[in-house]
Amino acid sequence: MVTSPDRDAAAALVWSERFLGYTWSPEHPMKPSRLRFTMSLARHLGVLDGVELLEPGAATEADLLRIHRGDYLDAVRRADSGPASADDTTYGLGTADNPIFSGMHEAASVIVGGTLAAAGEIAAGRTRRAVSIGGGMHHAMPNAAAGFCIYNDAAIAISWLLDNGFDRIAYLDVDVHHGDGVQRAFYDDPRVLTVSLHQHPSSLWPNTGWPEETGVGRGEGTSINVPLLPGTRDAQWLRAFHAVVPSAVAAFEPQIIISQCGVDTHREDPLADLELTVDGQRAAFIAMRELADRYADGRWLAIGGGGYGVVRVVPRAWTHLLATALDRPVAPETAIPDDWLAEVRAASPRVTPPTTMSDGGNVSYQPWDGPGGTPDIGDPDDVRRQRAVDTAITATRRASFGLLGLDPDDPRD
Repeated sequence: MVTSPDRDAAAALVWSERFLGYTWSPEHPMKPSRLRFTMSLARHLGVLDGVELLEPGAATEADLLRIHRGDYLDAVRRADSGPASADDTTYGLGTADNPIFSGMHEAASVIVGGTLAAAGEIAAGRTRRAVSIGGGMHHAMPNAAAGFCIYNDAAIAISWLLDNGFDRIAYLDVDVHHGDGVQRAFYDDPRVLTVSLHQHPSSLWPNTGWPEETGVGRGEGTSINVPLLPGTRDAQWLRAFHAVVPSAVAAFEPQIIISQCGVDTHREDPLADLELTVDGQRAAFIAMRELADRYADGRWLAIGGGGYGVVRVVPRAWTHLLATALDRPVAPETAIPDDWLAEVRAASPRVTPPTTMSDGGNVSYQPWDGPGGTPDIGDPDDVRRQRAVDTAITATRRASFGLLGLDPDDPRD
């Protein structure tokens, strides 16, 4: 039985300094300082005033075995004690993406513990919303690390929720990379809807997430993928999101929405080629919160993910995420506090920090109105981008909407 959420309770924010132990190598793009800078910015802006942070423990072996194989857990523990061996690399460890670091099993287990703690707060009815920005390791596979991810906290939390009163879970992934690990874990499970908007698999690792990947067996129709071409900007991304996600969520009728909120979709991200602004990312967070309010009795679990603009992007985007969950919106034009600017300049003197909580992005968009609907008007580059995103929308809807009982060509569905 799903416990009714306490609608007067503030969102639960899960945080631990132990998240900062998830440290690959000095040259690695996933730097834990992005988390530290986020929490600092949120504090300086008053977003966390009066909020008691929830300190998580490490996930247990039983937790990890929900998704991962025992021999893989043994390999991660073994890698803690020495350099990578040929055996370790068969598990995705000791590679350029996933170099071995001391304490990696413990650090990854705490990340999972954070997401489980957030899930537990919602399941117990103590809150409607919970956020753990340390989470979002959506690429980890049952028997291998992948894409900077050791243990798949999102999939483990979904598995836990399925055993603790939930049987309709919608997972929304807005990271620039396809949420392949979570999709794989529930590809044949009709209880879990996975929706991923990501850069086109022909142009970006992990080269999966085509519209035709719709699930198998009893899970057919519960995997939805929206691949977007390089150069997609806020207006086109939001057009695609609203043309696909609300209808799919409404048809699925989830009891909870889990959002992987990777922000490597940003135009400055060094590892990918979409062109969103912080403003567009903020609009995505608000849209997912509103979907949870409308269709899932307010239950919304938000986790982090990718994002490699350590100073200029991640702290602002995820501060907006925390503010969105807490119903303490930060106006985009808000100036960045001087104390935070001094902190990041001292830590990263070569990076020019942002001065406001906005990139000046325009988050207005034309709603999708069916195949071949909206006339080609405006800047030629915008016309090209809109045609490209409309092709993606049509392909995704035609691959998956009929399986959900929806008309793929009717914008009212």
